[in-house]
Amino acid sequence: MTVLPDDGLALAAEFPDATHEQWQHLVTGVLRKSGKELSDDAALDALSTVLEPGLRTRPLYTARDTAPEPGLPGFAPFVRGGRPEGATASGWDVRQRHTVADNGAVLADLENGVTSLWLAVGANGIPLASLAHVLDGVYLDLAPIILDAADEVAPAASELLRLSTERGIAPQSVRGNLGADPLGHRARTGRSFGITPVTDLARRCAETYPGLRALTVDALPYHEAGGSAAQELGCSLATGVAYLRELTGAGLSAEQACGQLEFRYAATADQFLTVAKFRAARRLWARVAEVCGAPGAGAQVQHAVTSPVMMTRRDPWVNMLRTTVATLAAGVGGADAVTVLPFDVELGLPDAFARRIARNTSTILIEESHLARVIDPGGGSWYVERLTDELALAGWEFFQRIEQAGGQEAALESGMIGERLAETWSVRSAKLAKRREPITGVSEFPHLTEKPVVREPAPTPPSGGLPRVRRDEAYEALRARSDAHLAATGARPRIYLAALGPAAAHTARLTFASNLFQAGGIEPVTRGSFAESGARAVCLCSSDALYEEQAAAVVGELRAAGAEEVFLAGRPGPYEGVDTYVFAGCDAVAVLSATLDRMGVS
Repeated sequence: MTVLPDDGLALAAEFPDATHEQWQHLVTGVLRKSGKELSDDAALDALSTVLEPGLRTRPLYTARDTAPEPGLPGFAPFVRGGRPEGATASGWDVRQRHTVADNGAVLADLENGVTSLWLAVGANGIPLASLAHVLDGVYLDLAPIILDAADEVAPAASELLRLSTERGIAPQSVRGNLGADPLGHRARTGRSFGITPVTDLARRCAETYPGLRALTVDALPYHEAGGSAAQELGCSLATGVAYLRELTGAGLSAEQACGQLEFRYAATADQFLTVAKFRAARRLWARVAEVCGAPGAGAQVQHAVTSPVMMTRRDPWVNMLRTTVATLAAGVGGADAVTVLPFDVELGLPDAFARRIARNTSTILIEESHLARVIDPGGGSWYVERLTDELALAGWEFFQRIEQAGGQEAALESGMIGERLAETWSVRSAKLAKRREPITGVSEFPHLTEKPVVREPAPTPPSGGLPRVRRDEAYEALRARSDAHLAATGARPRIYLAALGPAAAHTARLTFASNLFQAGGIEPVTRGSFAESGARAVCLCSSDALYEEQAAAVVGELRAAGAEEVFLAGRPGPYEGVDTYVFAGCDAVAVLSATLDRMGVS
């Protein structure tokens, strides 16, 4: 919207409005000058970016890119938020996760900005007998407790409720979530547990504990198995619908059943996709509630967790940047609670500094950046609204496929969900291998001489079901091979980078090659001669013009000096004696793995 000056004169008043067609024609002309003969529609496709299967970001969004009316905050379809006031009063719920019985860490969190606790209880976390110790000094009527007890949810819930009664907390003052998630447990471990104790807990919460929910619809198992945002949404809907069927079958009304569910989603460093995911999730669940006859109960309660998949083990400090963007996106997307995973979570048990940075990430965004003072700041953006709509449609389509397969439990049992998630991860893995999706500090700008960050071992997470994937896993395997070689021989595998011509000719490709080989744990050597480097492999780095003039002769000299393998940084060409070409878009993981094999790095 253009705001006119006081005199009513618009600066662009004498210029005609440009049309979308004119812009599109100009774009086609620019691409034609670069040697691409494309139609106007094909030009738009060429400039579009694929976010994930079925989702594409176009180069320009205008008022022509319509989307359904998002409504108002606090009203169906709840796209703009589940509450009319949003998080403007005090920001979102800052929720910290704890997996060991450390009362000091719990109290330190609550005294420094954390507003609720997410406790892993049972065989893969805090022993049930230690729950009272962990919560010693915690005001259970002020700090909501969210349990994650897997198949021990019934005894864990009983212990939490016993503690609240013992401390004189009125039932209506108890808040939190008992964390029952039988289908999530099935996805994590491949094992099931009965639904009857869960429905009993839900009925008890609905009748006696109005501030306590019994079930969590956790979409993290599907995200961590490599699923897309749409698949994460579809699985969460199918799980939520399965729980509604069980709860209403046990005697709860549709409104009561909806009130017993909380949804947990991953927040990634893809800012706009994350914003759209939380908005789309609320719209989809509102539709489910409407169909179930409870439109007023369709405001989805959302818990955002910064993505474990995006966290790296090498150069873990960069994780702080990733989680900051993810937290911002979750807040803008309207999440009710946000858990920021500490930057060292993939290395073991987070230390006090990492937990402090995690909780302060939310504090800074809320208190200093005032991010929560605006309700749905992305609302009205043509891009955000269109992306929300497209993601909602893709999520609903995947939900329908699961329902056609017999529902969430049947789709897990048959392997249908696992197969679809694996297909998605395969596509993404190829992008990671080719560095089309770069990982800073791992596949881009790695730091071979960094001092390892060491942490105490953390409890082993549950396993046996869907796999847990990580973006850095292929490169981590390469770096681990290099580390083992360093430990065994005292030196890393090396490659000599032979720069041809002046700096202006070779700097770009020298930098490219250096980053590429370091991503595989191979130390690049640029000083001295090849004979002095101690390397057995060499990579030529220069411009195409100098390659034409000098490559053949230089390769011959290097071979004579003992080079066993010759690389060239650039697209494949007619250069004799070159064994392997490395270039932007090549399969870096395959090249580096094969190189380590030939170097004898097992």
